[in-house]
Amino acid sequence: MKNLPILPTMGVGSYAIPGWMHLFRRHMRDAAAPMDVAEAFEDATRLAIADQVEAGIDIVSDGELRRQRFVYEMYDRISGIGRQERPRKLGVPGYDMAPKFYATDKVGAPGGLGLVREYEDLARLAPDRNIKIAFPGPLTFASNILPGPHYGDGPGAADALMDDVILMLRDEVEALRLAGADFIQIDEPGLTFVPAQRSPDEAANCINQVTRGLVEHTAVHVCFGNNASRPSSPRGMARLMGAMEQLETGMLVLEFANREMAELDILSTLSERYHIAAGVVDVKSFHEESAEDVAIRIREVLRYVPAEKLTITADCGFSAIPRWLARSKTEAMVAGARVVRDEL
Repeated sequence: MKNLPILPTMGVGSYAIPGWMHLFRRHMRDAAAPMDVAEAFEDATRLAIADQVEAGIDIVSDGELRRQRFVYEMYDRISGIGRQERPRKLGVPGYDMAPKFYATDKVGAPGGLGLVREYEDLARLAPDRNIKIAFPGPLTFASNILPGPHYGDGPGAADALMDDVILMLRDEVEALRLAGADFIQIDEPGLTFVPAQRSPDEAANCINQVTRGLVEHTAVHVCFGNNASRPSSPRGMARLMGAMEQLETGMLVLEFANREMAELDILSTLSERYHIAAGVVDVKSFHEESAEDVAIRIREVLRYVPAEKLTITADCGFSAIPRWLARSKTEAMVAGARVVRDEL
């Protein structure tokens, strides 16, 4: 990262999908050819980048518009899996409607997960800017795949599957580094809802095997879930401290605004080891924050984190809210950071 101001701003990763893109997605399999699809996704990505640049964001992402809902389309690039029948298809959207899979063979991504292409496109569309690439971590990928039939159903089946998922993601991280990526973020809802067969310490080690040796280039986003602006797990952070303190990364990305800025005191300990990206904009609410709302929250965080170790961000990605609201919240976040920056 170069020429960043104090209290730099960034989005977490995903950005709001333009209204026309929802319509295009609904009909693209029947009405569009490959060139049409590529053009539409490029246009939508340009809009996501333009919204961030116009708002004044310091670290830009591509908005993850080439992926549906954060992770699910990435499974199309993974070999050795079959799709489970969804338990529910009708009614309000929720986690029980999300795609689930089972292992039919050794799990991997021989052709990569497409992240190098996403990074290269972002670098092309946002030249001379600080950029980051974010993608789901091993706990999140593995949580949607049943080990059987390939890995069996014995006590070591989940570990064998996880080993292959970790290898797949480590290969992706190394490919990103070779492509020039210097800010790689691992998004881990899985750390807040660890399966019963895995301890928090083991969960942290799974993430560490992906980031090991790359502390200065990586961040870990500890996420409570954001499907349709809903969390997926209890949102207390104190229970996660043991796992978070073991993470081999340079930055923790944590949400506070939608939790009414609770548990800020944990940052005193965490900021001794990590840079902190604190969520001060609530993406799970339609309330439009003002610059002063954001500034008040930043001042609260600064009671526990030195300014030189603090990045300003939203609680999570913007993919679950409409674009007009994402623009409003992004602009408020940047303006609030500038208010406090001027005070400092």
